[in-house]
Amino acid sequence: MPVIEMSTLEPVGEFGSREWGEACVNCAIRMLQAVNLPDTITWSFTEHYTHPPARLMTGGRERAGYYLMVKNGVVTGGDGVTEASLRIPGFHGKVPWGSICHQSGAKYGSVGQQQRNVEEGALFAAIETYVGRPNPFGLDINEAGEASIMLDPVGPWPREVAMALGEDMEEGNGLHNVAATLQMDSPEFADLPVTELRVPAFDQMTDQQKIDFVRLCGIET
Repeated sequence: MPVIEMSTLEPVGEFGSREWGEACVNCAIRMLQAVNLPDTITWSFTEHYTHPPARLMTGGRERAGYYLMVKNGVVTGGDGVTEASLRIPGFHGKVPWGSICHQSGAKYGSVGQQQRNVEEGALFAAIETYVGRPNPFGLDINEAGEASIMLDPVGPWPREVAMALGEDMEEGNGLHNVAATLQMDSPEFADLPVTELRVPAFDQMTDQQKIDFVRLCGIET
């Protein structure tokens, strides 16, 4: 039986908010602690959402996002992104809030994840064409010299971690679906055309919606 009972969850905050991030972390820690990770595992997970709405940054927050750290098998985590968590190889994402906010509230399994990747690729490509320059999101350049939402140092998902956080994902559980269930909708997306997986459909937006969405992603034109 999964550690997190989905029927007990309800939306607690917008994507990237302190309330939402802390709820995600609490669930993730419970999922990881339930499997008694070996003390040989040292790995980190961070997500940093740049250019968030000002309403999400009250109370002295410096970074919208959250982190999980497994160090010698001990799991910790919290709001924001710490320098200590960034130093440990693992999964480190840094991307504009607006570019992934709405679709992060969609629930799916592995097939849905693949479809989301395709649709986000189309979104990113459409914006690049619209702006007329490469890397319009200002993504960091990795060790391979490429713009990427993933930061170095990259480390593979430990098997035990991946299994714990992905448990019953195909049946609607797993950390992604937990996070999606905890997420409240953000007003910026109320009238935007989106796909079934909630990815903004840039080519279907009006001229004004395109202008507003590009700004929402922190892109200067």
